[in-house]
Amino acid sequence: MFQELRELIAAYKARDPAARSTAEILLLYPGIRAVHSHRRAHWCYTHGHKLLARWISQASRRRTGIEIHPGAKIGKRLVIDHGMGIVIGETAEIGDDCLIFHGVTLGGTGKETGKRHPTIGNNVLIGTGAKVLGPFRVGDNSRIAANSVVLSEVPDNSTAVGVPAKIVRIDGRKVDYVGSVDQIHVVDPIAAELQSLHAAVVELQERISYLE
Repeated sequence: MFQELRELIAAYKARDPAARSTAEILLLYPGIRAVHSHRRAHWCYTHGHKLLARWISQASRRRTGIEIHPGAKIGKRLVIDHGMGIVIGETAEIGDDCLIFHGVTLGGTGKETGKRHPTIGNNVLIGTGAKVLGPFRVGDNSRIAANSVVLSEVPDNSTAVGVPAKIVRIDGRKVDYVGSVDQIHVVDPIAAELQSLHAAVVELQERISYLE
């Protein structure tokens, strides 16, 4: 336990330039408290004490603003920066050395049963306000941009951006994804509708002329 705590403090120091001392991290960082409480809640959950597990997790939520279901599986050295508004669902899984910012949701879509929440690989960064929804995998070393909504699998070493999120980089190389917006050759929907109406008027005029 103490070795894990030392590794976690080192991870915070490495990833958060505002972290000045071990005492500051231990006493003032809500992510440390939330993960520590989750370890206890998860132990209770896996040993059949589910009511107690939920009580621990909800008490931690009130103290830290971070809600982690006791059924979620969290790897080593998870760094939660700021933390307020994070929600991690029951069947979510998070690998080692991940970084999660405030406002992130690892949730479900409401359409699945059983495994409902995402599996996050190792060394994944999830930006502020991102929503990762569904029982798919986000690959190792991937990056989810702030405020993105991820609804499908993200390969290893990738960057996902947007609503819904698209893969824009893999292994550091830019990806031209299918369905990307062409900012130059954009069809004007109003012009298209006017053309359609004009064609209909011409056809009616031809029919009237024929009947006359």
